[in-house]
Amino acid sequence: MTPDVNTLYDVVEGTWPPATISELDDWVIRDGQGGGKRVSSATARQPVTADKLAEAETAMQALGQAPLFMIREGDDALDAMLADQGYDIVDPVNLYVTPIGDLAKPTPRTSTFAIWEPLAIQLDIWAAGGIGPGRIDVMRRAQSPKTTIFGRAENRPAATAFCAIYDGIAMVHALEVHAESRRKNMGRYVMQAAATWAASHGATHMSVVCTQANTGANVLYASLGMTLVGQYHYRQKA
Repeated sequence: MTPDVNTLYDVVEGTWPPATISELDDWVIRDGQGGGKRVSSATARQPVTADKLAEAETAMQALGQAPLFMIREGDDALDAMLADQGYDIVDPVNLYVTPIGDLAKPTPRTSTFAIWEPLAIQLDIWAAGGIGPGRIDVMRRAQSPKTTIFGRAENRPAATAFCAIYDGIAMVHALEVHAESRRKNMGRYVMQAAATWAASHGATHMSVVCTQANTGANVLYASLGMTLVGQYHYRQKA
């Protein structure tokens, strides 16, 4: 059975964890420590009204984070309330999934390698794509099984990604292809290599998230036969 969007929300958090999670009466507060929106956003534990908003805002500000809320399927009332309070939509995200066997295909010899910890050249590729130390720390926090995939094209470093497994579902994060190596199938090869690694560690499905604005990534995941199962977005004040 294809995992639904609510299952993938759990996989996102399980494979890309915040530094700490605090549960208040009405909110879940995440301390991202510079790891990006996914690990720094608050979610509602139950239906909330505008008078409860200050509790979450204060908790995030105490962590040195600007108030940021993740809006998932079923959060329509929260979404409307935040809009009324001046919060704008930021970074709508798509979630994709596919059976692991549909993606775990051989890649060309010496094109991909599963490596943990990441090599210095992988850190350089990530840095060039705007993925800095805060997000690398997220990878290091994630529980095993986990790996990175290092891609090479024409005998040169070409791509990198992070993959971890939560409850039998693998998820790829931070897929980055070096600018000089694009249009050489490296994104496809990295995803196939990640699926092969995940299958060897018992995963039944491969999943991934990407912003709706990332046209190239959305085209890649659709071309791999992955199923779009849902979305989420953020709300943040300008």
